[in-house]
Amino acid sequence: MPSTIDSFLAMLAAERGAAANTLQAYRRDLDGSENVVGDLLTASRDDLSGLTRAWADLAPSTVARKISALRQFYGFCADEGLRDDDPSTALSRPQARRPLPKILSHDDVGRMFIRAEEEAAGDRPAAVRTLALLELLYGSGLRASELVTLPVSAVPRDAPFLTITGKGGQQRMVPVSRRAQSAMARWMAVRAEDGSPQLFPSRKGHISRIRLYQLVKELAARADLDPAKVSPHVLRHAFATHLLEGGADLRVLQTLLGHADIATTQIYTHVDSARLVALVNERHPLAGKGAGG
Repeated sequence: MPSTIDSFLAMLAAERGAAANTLQAYRRDLDGSENVVGDLLTASRDDLSGLTRAWADLAPSTVARKISALRQFYGFCADEGLRDDDPSTALSRPQARRPLPKILSHDDVGRMFIRAEEEAAGDRPAAVRTLALLELLYGSGLRASELVTLPVSAVPRDAPFLTITGKGGQQRMVPVSRRAQSAMARWMAVRAEDGSPQLFPSRKGHISRIRLYQLVKELAARADLDPAKVSPHVLRHAFATHLLEGGADLRVLQTLLGHADIATTQIYTHVDSARLVALVNERHPLAGKGAGG
C-alpha cells in the first residue's frame, strides 16, 4: 500500500503536472522531515516544532522550501480527510535575506561603453539606439521598465532632466548627463519617423524589457564580458554603487533611484568595506591625531 507521501506525490504528478525533478525534491524534503519527527501523518505541532532545531544550519531559502513542502502535504491530507488540522503552522517562515545584486567594476562598464561607441560611430540606427539605452541605464539609473516605456516627450530640450513615472505611478525628476543627452540627440536623428510616441519604438509599441535584456547581454559579450554577469538591473546597480563610491549622499541616491524606503537603497547599494575604513581614517575629525592627542 502506498504511503501518504507517495499518494501526495502522485497527486502532484497527476493534477499539477509536476516534473520528475520537482517530485524528487518534494520527496527529499518530506522524507528528511519524517526522519526527524517520525510518521508525518500522525506528527503533532510539538513534533514539527523540533524541525526548527534540525534546520538551524540551513539557509533561510532552504528552510522556506521545506516548510512549503510540509504545508502542501498537510493541505493534501486535509483534502483527503486524513487529518482535520495542520501541524505545519507551528513552523514560521524565515525571512530570507535579500541578496546583493551583481557588481560591475568601472573597467567593466568602460569596456561596454567603448564597444558601444565604436559600433555607433557610423550612425547605424540599431547601434546608436544601443548606445542611448546604455547611457540611460548607467548614466541615470533607470529601471528597465521605465526606460523601455519612455515617450518621445521625455527627451529633454532645455532642462537636463527626464520626468520618470516609476513604481506605483510615482513621478520623479532624473538628471541626464551631457553624454546621455548627446546619445539621445544622435538617436533622435536616426530614429525612424513613424509617428510613434515612444522613444524606443517597436512594431508593438515600444521595445520590450526582454529585448532590452537581450541587447545588453549581446553588447556585454561583444565587449568580452561574461553576459551572465550583466543585465539592465546590474547596470542600474552599478550606477548606484559608483555614485556612492564617489561620495553621493544616500538620501540623494534614494531620490534618483525612486525608492520609497531608504532601507531599499541601503540594501541595493554596496560599497567596498576597505573604502569605508579609509574614509573614516581620512575624514573623521580626529584623523591624523595621535592616540594620546
